[in-house]
Amino acid sequence: MSTDTTNEKGTPQSRTYTVNDIAAILGIGRASAYKLANSGLFKTIRIGNMIHISRKSFEDWLKTEGVDEETE
Repeated sequence: MSTDTTNEKGTPQSRTYTVNDIAAILGIGRASAYKLANSGLFKTIRIGNMIHISRKSFEDWLKTEGVDEETE
């Protein structure tokens, strides 16, 4: 049983974002994205030296910040 969800197209969708993902979503650089990921504003998971950001936590934060994610 997979822990991933599927998107509208039925393809698997990860439950986490990478720092590069949030940089692309927000249109910011990697250094800024790392600072944001380490800010404690949303849930993160560190695996080795990689940071994974909870998709739900990040998207909830986006909503509270008033950022519209309809650009995907």
